[in-house]
Amino acid sequence: MPYLQDLTFRLAAGALELPDELRQRHANWLLKQQNPDGGFGGREGGSDPYYTGFALRALMILDALEEPQAIAAANFLRSRLDQEESVIDLISLVFGAAVLQLIADIDVLADADPQWPQNLSTLLESLRRDDGGYAKSREGRAGSTYQTFLTSLCYELIGIPLPDPGRAVDFLKRHEHPEGGFLEIRVGKRAGVNPTAAAIGALQTFDALTPDIAARTADFLADMQSDEGGLTANTRIPLADLLSSCTGMITLTDLQAAERVSRPRIRSYAMQMQRETGGFAGFAMDPSEDVEYTFYGLATLALTHL
Repeated sequence: MPYLQDLTFRLAAGALELPDELRQRHANWLLKQQNPDGGFGGREGGSDPYYTGFALRALMILDALEEPQAIAAANFLRSRLDQEESVIDLISLVFGAAVLQLIADIDVLADADPQWPQNLSTLLESLRRDDGGYAKSREGRAGSTYQTFLTSLCYELIGIPLPDPGRAVDFLKRHEHPEGGFLEIRVGKRAGVNPTAAAIGALQTFDALTPDIAARTADFLADMQSDEGGLTANTRIPLADLLSSCTGMITLTDLQAAERVSRPRIRSYAMQMQRETGGFAGFAMDPSEDVEYTFYGLATLALTHL
């Protein structure tokens, strides 16, 4: 089973343990965020595949996506198949389509050009760099740990093997920091929780995660829990955030090392990030909420209730 689908099923299992009131409140909020065109947007409002993918994944783990909303979302994603999108939006479109296939048996790509998956592969390979990783844009000169992870997931979902995966594995291993954790780019000085989670996810996808890397990574992530309870992005940032807390917990769970942090404190932190009317903010001083952070919040609660 592709990594992303396996993760989503695990999150859905954990979310079943959440209180019904909490599940319903956030499900209602998420459904209200769907725009008339069927898509979901960020804080600026307009629909795009990136936020639509997060909203669909959040609704899936809550088991709250009904047929009319699923059909509307599918129509939105289909409308973007032939448009010139950013790489992250194209990858997000694939992620959203995978969710709809899983829970609503809707094949978003059924009417697409038969060459669409291969054309996407060609685009992804145009971002492959000499270091073996994938850049975030055509202008990027070096591979990105996070983009390499997303690319590996995308290849899994479109059913095309990632070309020369050994180069990607070598790239990821070179990005491990001597003191634990992984760098986002090769010139980075500090490891971060999010690139570390991306590297571990990709190495698992390639079946290349070694016990030594797993142990060093668990040590690094355990040190990132803050006084607030959540995880910080790196050692220079004092405030915890929901993205780092979510990706850190996913990784520790994958490494069977979740006991290295206080799950009750992470759960408490995530609970503090939710809004009374639904949705989650990203960090303590965040003035608003959005569908992306709502996914991170629900995922964090699901993981800490497992």
